[in-house]
Amino acid sequence: MAPNRMKAITLMFHDAVENNRFDESGFSGLGPALYKLDVHEMEAHFRRISALIPEPPFLVNDVLLGKTGGRTPLLLTFDDGGVSGATLIADLLEKRGWRGHFLVTAGSVHRAGFLSSSQIRDLKARGHLIGTHSWSHPERMSSCAWGTLVEEWHRSIASLSDLTGEQITVGSVPGGFYSRSVARAASVCGIQTLFTSEPVKRCGLVDGCLVLGRFRVTRGMTPSHVASLCSASTSGGQMKQYALWNLMKAPRFATGDYYPVIRGALLRLLEGKTRITRSSIRGAER
Repeated sequence: MAPNRMKAITLMFHDAVENNRFDESGFSGLGPALYKLDVHEMEAHFRRISALIPEPPFLVNDVLLGKTGGRTPLLLTFDDGGVSGATLIADLLEKRGWRGHFLVTAGSVHRAGFLSSSQIRDLKARGHLIGTHSWSHPERMSSCAWGTLVEEWHRSIASLSDLTGEQITVGSVPGGFYSRSVARAASVCGIQTLFTSEPVKRCGLVDGCLVLGRFRVTRGMTPSHVASLCSASTSGGQMKQYALWNLMKAPRFATGDYYPVIRGALLRLLEGKTRITRSSIRGAER
C-alpha cells in the first residue's frame, strides 16, 4: 500500500509518575501534568489493550517494511523524553513483549527529570525506537520561521544520532502545533516519519515524509476509553477526540503560552459533552 493511503492507530503517551509527583519526570506545570499518568493507571491501560489486541504493538519501521500482516497497525509513542521512560515505562512495555517509540526533546537530555545519554542508549539496546521531539520543544512550532524549524530538527537529530550511533529518522511535533512547513523542514533534515497530535488514522505524505496522527491518552481516562481508541473501526472515543481537536483549533493558535492551561480546562469540560456529528465521524475515519 502506498504510504499516503496507509492507516495506523497511534496512541500518544507522555510520562508515568508515582504518588502524584508530576514534576519528577518531563516538563513541569499544569499543562504537562494533564498527560502524566500514574504508573498503575498506565499499567491498567496496557492490560486492557493487550486483552483487546493480543498482537504486540508495532514499531513504525516494521510498518514501513509491510510487516503488519494486513492489519491496521497499533503504535505506542512517548513524548518529551522524561526520565520515567527508562525508570518505569520501559519495564511496563517489556513485561508484555512490547516496544515503544521514545521521542526525546534533545536539548533536555541530562536535565533533571529527563533521560540521560546512557538511559537513551539503554532504551535503544532494549529494542525501543528513539526519535526526536525537537531540540527545545518550542511552544508554537508551526509559527517558527523556516530557519528555526530546520535548526530545531537538524540540531536534535545530530545530537541524538551521535548519542545512539544510529541515524535518527523518526520525530514528533511538540504541543500539537503542526503545519506542512514543520513537516517539510523535518523531511529536509532527514526525518522519514513524523507523528502529529491530530487524532486521525489516515497517514499523509509531505515531501517524502510519512505523517501520522495520534490519539492522546490523558490522566483520568478509563482503560475502556483508552481501549476504544485502539479500535480499527471508528469508535466513540476516536470521534470525540476528533471533534474536540477541531473545536480547539482556534484557541490553540490564538492563546500562546496560556494554551496548555486552557486546553486542560476545555478537555475536562468538554470530554463528556461533545456532540458527535457526521463530520466528526468522517474525520475520525480519515
